Amino acid sequence: MSINTEKYISILKELDGKAILVAVSKTKPIEDIQELYKLGQRDFGENYVQELAEKYEKLPKDIRWHFIGHLQSNKVKYIAPFVHLIHGVDSFSLLKEINKQALKNNRVIDCLLQVHIAKEETKFGLDSRELKTILHSDQLPELHNIRICGLMGMASFSDKKDLLRTEFKYLKDLFDTNAQHSTFNIQLSTLSMGMSADYIIAIEEGSNMVRIGSLLFGERNYNS
Repeated sequence: MSINTEKYISILKELDGKAILVAVSKTKPIEDIQELYKLGQRDFGENYVQELAEKYEKLPKDIRWHFIGHLQSNKVKYIAPFVHLIHGVDSFSLLKEINKQALKNNRVIDCLLQVHIAKEETKFGLDSRELKTILHSDQLPELHNIRICGLMGMASFSDKKDLLRTEFKYLKDLFDTNAQHSTFNIQLSTLSMGMSADYIIAIEEGSNMVRIGSLLFGERNYNS
């Protein structure tokens, strides 16, 4: 077993009910997820559709599965029957496909819009103008099987705390500004920001959902 139980307990104490902990279990074996499950963890995050679908079949059905990777439209159908929350929606076309597959499964799927807040160009996400365009789109009310329930962002890969704080503040400001715009399928309540290296700063800046993997499971194993 490679679960850091002490760290898990200490993170929960740090969060103190202020933020939901999503345990990022990508590339990790079923046994590790089961160990955290036994400790009471129910929210788990995966990056790869096939891996997520396989784990869903083998693990308890009260797990809340979060898809936190970059989701391709042609893969939505594989997770639509069960996914709890899709974090990285960065286009209206992807929203429409999620809605289409949710309708087929007689579900409403919760989604977070991903905003680009980092300095790295390699990270995905919307800018503030694109975010506003989606939230105020004339076509959005036609999507009855999705609910935009918040925003997600990934800060720069940096040890400069001032930079991270600035990026998180920017996303929190966008969240606060757009939270006033509420419809039947827009109810912004979740701000997902902060990972293993920067979650404490993220919480200080208003995050209410953090995605933590390596602190709980150890470093990723890409050869598994």
